[in-house]
Amino acid sequence: MTRLLEIEGLTAGYGPVQALFGISMTLDEGEVVALMGRNGMGKTTTIRCISRLLPHSGGSLRVAGQDVAALSAPRVARLGVGLVPEGRRCFAPLTVAENLTVAARPGAWDMARVCALFPRLQERMGQVSRTLSGGEQQMLAIGRALMTNPRLLILDEATEGLAPVVRQEIWAGVRQLKAEGLSILLVDKSLKEIASVADRAVIVERGSTVWQGQIAALGPDLTDRYLGV
Repeated sequence: MTRLLEIEGLTAGYGPVQALFGISMTLDEGEVVALMGRNGMGKTTTIRCISRLLPHSGGSLRVAGQDVAALSAPRVARLGVGLVPEGRRCFAPLTVAENLTVAARPGAWDMARVCALFPRLQERMGQVSRTLSGGEQQMLAIGRALMTNPRLLILDEATEGLAPVVRQEIWAGVRQLKAEGLSILLVDKSLKEIASVADRAVIVERGSTVWQGQIAALGPDLTDRYLGV
């Protein structure tokens, strides 16, 4: 089995403020891993390091077997990392079709396949993305990442703030991606939905990995200790 992501003792920060003190985790091809923890514990910072939107200051980070310390964000994307960032960040002035087209790279994922996953997008192809609902924008953000034909899809709070019916549509799409064998790293607060799709979980606390294991082993003692309010 191919190891797509390998992180060991990762440290990083923002200027003089250190945010990560020792993140360690792995993700293999075809695996879905949930990165979990309370707000402000380092999940998004870890994702920013993986995507090279933020350099790390120590430890090691390998994507598809390659050390990415010296690589730019576009270079890491070309290694097969597709990011759906927190807050969606669609290209507001562009239509749905244009948002998908600008991200397109050769591979199995094309516009027709994205629309089969999220049929709402087919109905909105000519619509400017800033006029979409929050849920439609999230579907577009996921579709845009898939158009890069990634080996690893990263979802950072993909259902946060959305209506329940839209959340279910997106989770159904994630479960379909898992069934098709796509490797996924996801951050979300819904334990029920995470348990329905993730193989393993990694919990971070104050910028360090404090637990990792099979999702079935994530019992009330751990959730109360590390995930409770």
